[in-house]
Amino acid sequence: MTTRATLDKQPEEVAAMFDKVARRYDITNTVLSFGQDKLWRRATQRALALEPGDVVLDLAAGTAVSTVELARSGAHCIAADFSLGMLKAGAARDVPKVAADALHLPFASESFDAATISFGLRNVNDVDQALGELRRVLKPGGRLAICEFSTPTFTPFRVVYMEYLMKALPAVARAVASNPDAYVYLAESIREWPDQPELAAKLENAGLRRVRWRNLTGGIAALHCAVR
Repeated sequence: MTTRATLDKQPEEVAAMFDKVARRYDITNTVLSFGQDKLWRRATQRALALEPGDVVLDLAAGTAVSTVELARSGAHCIAADFSLGMLKAGAARDVPKVAADALHLPFASESFDAATISFGLRNVNDVDQALGELRRVLKPGGRLAICEFSTPTFTPFRVVYMEYLMKALPAVARAVASNPDAYVYLAESIREWPDQPELAAKLENAGLRRVRWRNLTGGIAALHCAVR
């Protein structure tokens, strides 16, 4: 039996979906992104400018691949995710792991020097509340980096990319993923997601400062950064 969420993104459905994809999640992401996922993680780490002694929240960390990348800076990095299946799949990775809902983070206010969420903000059903929670747990001056799928900037490429999302991506997922139906949701959620300026406006509305973004891989993904 396969499991996929719908675009109303009920938390229990999203968590169950990610539990189902956890076993082959990392390899599937690498295949579907043509290896770009590794470059996007490195770009996120550089954007946070982490230093030894920093305390960092990696929200929607999944199997903690991204957390390990961040921890190479010498910072103390905590992986948080609401899918227990994903955390279990990354159990061998030697970083602290916490079960956490992005809408109700189990951390004190002003706990973190930096925070990031990569390809996870799109999966919450109240983006504004999640951004408010991220702002709450950041210290004054704390840095936030959000890496998320976005809108390609070159129109002909955007058309080809959307065709890939809706047709080729689910087909490839059937060959490599442990729950291919989840990648139909992935394609649909990317198409529905705000473009770069719209997401930047949400960050500003959440009370974050110095909001900026840069496109990755022609806008397939975008890296938004801000400061509390």
